[in-house]
Amino acid sequence: MTEKSNYIPSETMLDSIPLTKKLTDNIDLIARRVHDEWARKRISEGWSYGPSQDISKKHHPSLVPYDELPENEKEYDKQTALTTLKTVVSIGFRID
Repeated sequence: MTEKSNYIPSETMLDSIPLTKKLTDNIDLIARRVHDEWARKRISEGWSYGPSQDISKKHHPSLVPYDELPENEKEYDKQTALTTLKTVVSIGFRID
């Protein structure tokens, strides 16, 4: 097992993976679904909205509809969606 302080994420070449215009045009919709799935899981685990994250109370400020998220959180979800799609394409799958 690697010590946490020595962790170096593996390099990927996802920047060069092309996605279709249809996929990139729908990144916001995909990011919205990513957020909904994250929120659904948290809520099923007993989490609820709170103005700040509190692990002991299971409160999280991002348990709001996607449209109410701060832009940096929306960007995080969009990046997650893009990384996932590019990974799927990079390992040989096609998304039609």
